[in-house]
Amino acid sequence: MKSTGIVRKVDELGRVVIPIELRRTLGIDEKDALEIYVDAEKIILKKYEPACVFCGNASEVQHYKNKLVCRECAIAMFEKAKAI
Repeated sequence: MKSTGIVRKVDELGRVVIPIELRRTLGIDEKDALEIYVDAEKIILKKYEPACVFCGNASEVQHYKNKLVCRECAIAMFEKAKAI
């Protein structure tokens, strides 16, 4: 893990400000969703990217019946349905 040397305090509402330089570097814009992970004593923030419910792939996802499915899984399901 790489240290940035940036230190921020948690305010009375539990908020922490992510510096604009980091947000620009990581492509995080206002209103973007962040995923929160915990690893031992570390809190990890990651920009949320919707992913396929089957394989976790975040590229080329489409909504199908309120679920996200990637192109590869959709093709695999179609092929399996054709074989039946």
